[in-house]
Amino acid sequence: MTQPKDPFGWSKRPYPRLFIPGPTEVRPEVLQAQAELMIGHRTKDLEDLFAAIQAQLRRLYETKYRVFVTASSGMGQQEAAIRNGVRDHVICFVNGAFSKRWSEVAAGCGKRVTRVDVEWGQAITPDLVADALRTHGPADAITVVHNETSTGVLSPVGEIAAVVREIAPDTFIFVDAVSSFAGTRIPFDEWGLDVCLTSSQKALACPPGLALAAVSDRVLERAKTIEGRGWYFDYLLLEKYLQRNTTPSTPAISLLRALHVQLTYILDEEGPANRYARHAELAEMTREWALSRGFGLFAAEGYRSPTVTTVANTRGIDVGALNTFLKSRGMVISNGYGDLKNKTFRIAHMGDTTREEMQYLLETIDEFLGG
Repeated sequence: MTQPKDPFGWSKRPYPRLFIPGPTEVRPEVLQAQAELMIGHRTKDLEDLFAAIQAQLRRLYETKYRVFVTASSGMGQQEAAIRNGVRDHVICFVNGAFSKRWSEVAAGCGKRVTRVDVEWGQAITPDLVADALRTHGPADAITVVHNETSTGVLSPVGEIAAVVREIAPDTFIFVDAVSSFAGTRIPFDEWGLDVCLTSSQKALACPPGLALAAVSDRVLERAKTIEGRGWYFDYLLLEKYLQRNTTPSTPAISLLRALHVQLTYILDEEGPANRYARHAELAEMTREWALSRGFGLFAAEGYRSPTVTTVANTRGIDVGALNTFLKSRGMVISNGYGDLKNKTFRIAHMGDTTREEMQYLLETIDEFLGG
């Protein structure tokens, strides 16, 4: 029996099925949650919703600490970490576009920034962090992107945190897990992190618009000594309102409802361990496909992302033409980021993507390559 050309009906959709590294596909149940009748933001209904989400996020982060929820992109929580946790000096480790942006955010907040650059495609390693702390310390904090969306590199944050605690225990560990949280295990307390931020639209597979950040007690203690924390992202103000299961300003109520539905699915239906295993399986499938088709893998071996694969375009294919072909079948992937455009392309396997969906995407790319 021949494979149907459109087994999922994607070519009939008004928009292509997303295999890009965010925003990701959102399940109909999650989308529908946004259409519920509106409630007041200073009501028990909102407080009950917020309390339920807080408990769910602590489970997924594996933390006893709070998880702040703000209506912003992940960049908002990058700024919040800097404003609340850095008095003067921060060491920013840069191995891609979003770790670079965090260094720019820190500079924009008026902090003294030491930027440690690593070749794109390479990971931030514990040895590199140890050398930087010895050379450039003391520092109030370090910033590391766990999963560089621009390159498909996963840095070993748990090992990095252990080195920081040994060499410079007073230095805070700030982690951007925007494209890895809910796609791989990040045990906040076990690793001893201070801030771990993420966004709703990546591996969580929710609509864009929410940023989440687990924050340790010692960050709040330091925030009390720092002036110029701002207002919207002031951790002390967020903590005050969190104690009442609410937020200082009007929350994105519809997005919170969507998040609650998705967290219930992740925690109580699929299960975190199964979700992480599925992401790992899809990543391995994609890597094997790329190598078997004569492409390379941009990320260094041993540090490859479980949520997005950056394929080195060693065959020199026309990535734009590939996406035009894919869109005719109701799918889309991402070109390379910035200077990597056309030199690489990115295939995301994050969120709620199934093995069957990934298989169909790869078979359709095969059809283009054979055409």
